[in-house]
Amino acid sequence: MINENKLEALKSIIASGNNFVIIPHRNPDGDAIGSTLGLYHVLTKLNKKATVITPNDFPNFLSWMPGTNSIVNFEYHKDKASKLMQAADYIFTLDFNVLLRTGDEMEKYLSNIDKPFIMIDHHQMPGDYAELTFSHPEFGSTCELLYTILSKLDFAKYISKDAATCIYTGIVTDSGSFRFPKTNAATHRAIADLIEKGIDNPQIHNNLFDNSSYNKLQLMGRALQNLIVLPEYNTSFIFLKDSDLKEFQHEKGDTEGLVNYGLSIKGIDFTAFFIERTEENIIKISFRSQGNFDVNKLARAYFEGGGHVNAAGGKSTKSLADTIDYFKDIVSKHKNEFYD
Repeated sequence: MINENKLEALKSIIASGNNFVIIPHRNPDGDAIGSTLGLYHVLTKLNKKATVITPNDFPNFLSWMPGTNSIVNFEYHKDKASKLMQAADYIFTLDFNVLLRTGDEMEKYLSNIDKPFIMIDHHQMPGDYAELTFSHPEFGSTCELLYTILSKLDFAKYISKDAATCIYTGIVTDSGSFRFPKTNAATHRAIADLIEKGIDNPQIHNNLFDNSSYNKLQLMGRALQNLIVLPEYNTSFIFLKDSDLKEFQHEKGDTEGLVNYGLSIKGIDFTAFFIERTEENIIKISFRSQGNFDVNKLARAYFEGGGHVNAAGGKSTKSLADTIDYFKDIVSKHKNEFYD
């Protein structure tokens, strides 16, 4: 249940403020870009100045979304982004709940800026940096949460076709095309309302899922060749080396969704995807699970990460081989500890 007092506070903030900055997490996905642009379009419709500032670049497969040409990239345009944040009345942070999710450099900047924050997010264990917090892990996506908040504020009438397209995109991507457990009747009612706004939902799906490059498909093939099953633990994992990424001219977003293949195997309830990023000196990790196996707790306990019960992320500063060995050791010794 969304707190009515908080809704009234948000309505007052939007009415009194004139200049808003909206920030997603680093390496933004469909829900992060969809929610930030969705809110951007609504605020613009309300004759407010709004700017989306991303910590770094967003994936190419989202570049078709209405409003992406207005996004300011903090990593590439620090001075411009800093001036915009200094001029803002309020800063919205969407689809993350701790500032470190914006990356080291932007986190440092946001931690020191004297501006009030408004958090809208659906992940577990929120931080306390925001003046106004809407933290609702019961929602399957931040976009669905945003739509619900806008509706309760009586702002649904300000959701244009462009805003609806962005919000729909976030719900589709974070719900796994409506197949993940938090998809419910309210989700589909929201989708029906968004379709009535005039969105072209078949084209959105085509843009998201049927627009791959040859190299992306080749990289997928390599990832599937690197799929390992640990049948005694109902666990699988996939890995990609940095050399694989270079061989197939990897672009941001090319590995999106690949982790789910490890979970599609009969009898598997837990999978991981390890991506070696030599330039960053880390192994980027995605976790997925089915049922009551809590990957959020596992990611927080062992891989400096977190997320949701069935979907989480993390990282490792060990080598790829050592990270995989560490993962296997955790699975063999501790997997049973993470069933709720």
